[in-house]
Formats: sequence, structure tokens, C-alpha cells
Amino acid sequence: MTMHRTGTRNEWLSARLSLLEQEKELTRRSDEIAAHRQQLPWVKVEKDYRLETEQGVVPLSALFKGRSQLLVYHFMFGPDYTAGCPSCSSIADGFNGVAVHLENHDVAFSAVSRAPLAKLQEFKQRMGWTFDWASSANSDFNHDFNVWFTPDEQRDGGIEYNYRREPPMPDAQAGKTVQQWELRGSEGPVELMASMTGTDVATYTRDRPGVSAFAMQDGAIYHTYSSYARGLDGLWGMYQWLDRAPLGRNETGVWWRHHDRYGA
Repeated sequence: MTMHRTGTRNEWLSARLSLLEQEKELTRRSDEIAAHRQQLPWVKVEKDYRLETEQGVVPLSALFKGRSQLLVYHFMFGPDYTAGCPSCSSIADGFNGVAVHLENHDVAFSAVSRAPLAKLQEFKQRMGWTFDWASSANSDFNHDFNVWFTPDEQRDGGIEYNYRREPPMPDAQAGKTVQQWELRGSEGPVELMASMTGTDVATYTRDRPGVSAFAMQDGAIYHTYSSYARGLDGLWGMYQWLDRAPLGRNETGVWWRHHDRYGA
């Protein structure tokens, strides 16, 4: 017997229409926030970032592939990882296949990670993905856009992620201290996430997820937007579907896996 409130079709319709008004307001507010994003001032990218791609080592401008806009997903995959972050992998499952639509709307797309290109390509093949993925292994790109931090920064409280300063992690070098992140509204077992990448907590959490947007005009590149942590919720397609399921997100911790590891 269901423990959830039940009712007649007319009662459901009345409640649904009330909810519809709230959803419409959320949609209108989302449109307003999108407009505010587009009004942010652009910051010229002065550094000559070089990234490794399937076409060789190229400047950041090459990732635009002739488009005037570029979206970068900062995928958590450090050089010491044996597999990509399971959360980033779940997000990538949702955006894989989207790039072709973006590119036909003047927007290039690429994931960027610090792991060597060969390791990224191997994991990409395992996952069956087709999106562009560049390595920033020999570049300051990840550090400059606040998605990678040094062991010293982690130990001494020098990490500023999602526009907030984090407290020190004293045993960061040893990887023994468990740093709890807010995951989907609850304190999640970061150790589990780290283990799925073959690393310890300290190593795993020095890389971070994010998305950054860039524009190119008259040959100059401008940084226009970045978002991190739960600012990526709207890009995590899995959760958009779960939010519409009868039990919603229905979770107490990390339940997702790499898509080829369920049941393993």
C-alpha cells in the first residue's frame, strides 16, 4: 500500500496547476539569470595557453574551430587518476552528442583535463564518448581557471573554489584527512569517489569540476563566464530527469557509478 498522499484526478489537476505557476516563475527567473550571465564584463585572456589534442599541441584559439564562442567543461581527471571522476563522467554522459548541435550554432565545445592525452583518449574510448577532450598537462589553464590546486595550497588554506576560500587540509600531502564536500544536498563519501578514480582523497580533491565560457573577437580571446560545484546542476542531465521522477533524487550519498560499472 502506498504511503504517499493519493487523490482524485480533479484533485491532482488542481495541485498540478498550482505547481505549474511555480514552474513558470522558475522558468522566467532562469531566463533573467541567463541574461545577467550574458551581461558580465569580458576579460581578455592574455596568456598563451597550449593544450594537447588529437591534432597535436595547439593554442586555446584552436579549440574554437572557427566559431566565435567556446564552452569548456573542466573534467576532473588528474594525471594520477586511473579513471575519470564518476560525477564528471555522469555529466559527460549527458552532454556527449550535444557538441554537434552547439557547433552548428556558432559554439565550440571541449572538455579539458590535466591527465595526459593518451590516458584521456583511453578512457574516452572505454566510455564510448565522441566529444573533443584536450589535455592541459603542460599548461597553467586549470590552475588559472580555479579547477586545480597545488598540495601546498590545499595544506595551507590557499584554495579558493566556487568563489569561496576553503579551510586548510593539514595532512593533504599524505592524503589521510577526509574533506567532506556538499554533494547533492548531503555530506557525501568523498573517499568512495576518490577510490573510483584510483586515488586518495587529497589527490582527488585537488582537481575540481567546472564550466568556463570564452568569446573570440578580432583574434582576441575573452573569458566571459565560469561556474563550479552545484552551479553545474543544470548541466547534469541525470538530475534533471530525477527531479521529475516520483521519488525525486531519493539519495543519501553517492550512488552513481561509471556507466559501465553498474552491477560490477
